[in-house]
Amino acid sequence: MSRLLHDMNPSVKFIIVTVSMLTMAFFFNPWTPLLFWVGILALQFTMSRINWKLWALMMLPFTLGAVGYLWTTLVFGADSGGEVIGSFAGIEVTDEQWAHAWSLTFRVMAFSTLSLLFAFTTNPVTFVMSLMQQLKVPPKIAYGTMVGYQFLPVLKDELTQIRQAQRLRGVSQDRHWWQRVAGTRRLLIPMLAGAVRKAERAAFAMEARGFTGERRKEFYRPVRVSGRDYVLAGVFLAVLAVSCAAGLIMGK
Repeated sequence: MSRLLHDMNPSVKFIIVTVSMLTMAFFFNPWTPLLFWVGILALQFTMSRINWKLWALMMLPFTLGAVGYLWTTLVFGADSGGEVIGSFAGIEVTDEQWAHAWSLTFRVMAFSTLSLLFAFTTNPVTFVMSLMQQLKVPPKIAYGTMVGYQFLPVLKDELTQIRQAQRLRGVSQDRHWWQRVAGTRRLLIPMLAGAVRKAERAAFAMEARGFTGERRKEFYRPVRVSGRDYVLAGVFLAVLAVSCAAGLIMGK
């Protein structure tokens, strides 16, 4: 199994994902998002190496949301006419409602799968560097975003340490959910103070290393666009075009 999607330029990948999502928003038949979803799954399966168990776990809430869209659209959707194809618990379902419900369901699945494809195959640091080099994002915004992203695992570890320290000091553990909500101030205040100290140290470190926020012509880690990126972009666009054309034909 290849790693083509992992090695694809992040900015090109981001543009393709954005264009695909915007295009899908204009198609209301169920076949177009269904075919595009299957196509994206096929590309991800053949061109990436990811933890599929973790992927399935991340897809679970999106799948539940898609099922919720299907159910609520069939039960509470506005009557848009059409032929009645069935009934359930006294609720009549027309062919228009049926098609619209499945269109929303497959659209959620396609969007979530495409988002996870980008998240699982893109290195955050490389993505930020690519945003500065290819899309000309200001370094202040790009580096600020990258530093904030790298703080997330640090804050998670600090939260664990604060909880363990409070437990050692005899702080009683809240049993009910409203007590836990009210007691979050005992965690948030130390975390906020620690985050301010870490942000200040990071700012001093960046200033000491000569960071001014100005654009540079050369980078220590250059990220380039190669011919392979254009080929992969063409593959994505081909899947999108085939899905749109086939969906229109099958939806007639």
